[in-house]
Amino acid sequence: MQSIGSTLRHASSSLTCARRVLQSSQIASTSRVVRFDIARHASSSGAFGWLRSNLGLGSKGSAETQAEEQRGADLLEPTPVLQQPGHVDEGQLSVFESVPSVTETTSGASKRPQKEHTHHKYSTANFKISHRKLNKLGRQISGKPIDMAILQMMFSEKRASKRVKSMLAIARSHAINYKGLEEQKLVVAEAWVTKGPKVQKRLDIRARGKYGIREHPDSRLHVVLKEGKTRAQLLEEERARKLKRIVSAGLNRENVPLRNPSPRWAW
Repeated sequence: MQSIGSTLRHASSSLTCARRVLQSSQIASTSRVVRFDIARHASSSGAFGWLRSNLGLGSKGSAETQAEEQRGADLLEPTPVLQQPGHVDEGQLSVFESVPSVTETTSGASKRPQKEHTHHKYSTANFKISHRKLNKLGRQISGKPIDMAILQMMFSEKRASKRVKSMLAIARSHAINYKGLEEQKLVVAEAWVTKGPKVQKRLDIRARGKYGIREHPDSRLHVVLKEGKTRAQLLEEERARKLKRIVSAGLNRENVPLRNPSPRWAW
């Protein structure tokens, strides 16, 4: 009992000394260093500390104390900042330079397949002509190769043939240069006529106080150029079709009944 009493007195004196040291210290009470020293001093020199150290009960507490000491040391020590190679010191770069650059990889990017043009549409402007007269020229060039259509307009006696010929030449040039169509295969696949948006009306004065309204129509011609068969291919098909119609008499005549005989002699 005397030994226990002396131990308690020694612990109380140690706590008193610790309080005096803290009061005389110039470090703020909120510092982590002070709290860390208090916990370490109380755990090492108190009555419970003596019992743990002498009776072997402080294995778990000592482990926890070591873990707390390690965490405290980690918090107090500043973490070194590793500078990446190629980067300058902090504060030397602007906001935009500090942002990591994104490199675009164009090698794996899928390219959109270009759309292949199969036809080209073109038309004349609205000019003063009847849609019935212009439709005759449209029927004349429809279905013909582009060179043949231009040739037809060159020798036509119609007043609008020169305008149509110029339109066909421009359409052929655009189809070749802009659409990539083959010149030898261009055909006027479609041709149609539309009326103009506004019809000019004039007053037609007649005898005996009569009058009427005379209209001056305007219209335009549209064409569609497509790749078709060439002139040589058309001639070859025409020749093959004519040869197919020729039926030669066989080597041996067959005894077949007459069908649709003529009513009289053929001479």
